[in-house]
Amino acid sequence: MTQDHSALLAQLDALKSADGGAVFAELIRAGLQALIEAEATAAIGAGRYERADGRTVHRNGHRPKTVSTTSGDVEVGIPKLRAGSFFPSLLERRRRIDRALHAVIMEAYVHGVSTRSVDDLVAAMGVQSGVSKSEVSRICAGLDKEIEAFRTRSLAHTTFPYVFCDATFCGSSDLMGVLG
Repeated sequence: MTQDHSALLAQLDALKSADGGAVFAELIRAGLQALIEAEATAAIGAGRYERADGRTVHRNGHRPKTVSTTSGDVEVGIPKLRAGSFFPSLLERRRRIDRALHAVIMEAYVHGVSTRSVDDLVAAMGVQSGVSKSEVSRICAGLDKEIEAFRTRSLAHTTFPYVFCDATFCGSSDLMGVLG
């Protein structure tokens, strides 16, 4: 328990001396790491350095994983096991962007921000690793599928007593006068 207490005190000192953005990034990193460790403990059947009859396998260190969050890049340690593999359900395999940043990218795309400008937006949020235009396109391709499914959904399940039609008319002109 003293080890955990001293680690918390060290984190508190680091948070006091850091700027605002670094504070949130460190809090997110510490929270993610604690959740990952708790899930690993549940999967193994015993905590770190704990002997238990229900233990299924032993830990074998950590491997680093960089996760891009809305507060910047944070590096967490994924526990390695001596037999088998472990990956936390909190994170997604082969994806370094968390769900909140994923939603920000899709929202920017919906509002008309170009795929190249999304990288500048993400960099302004503190993510140094950046997001490539192809990654933005891949993220938003799923959004295009959802929009198409919404547009082509069936409305036969209910009746509509009134149907309101709305249209926009844009006139055009040429050299001879106004058309339209």
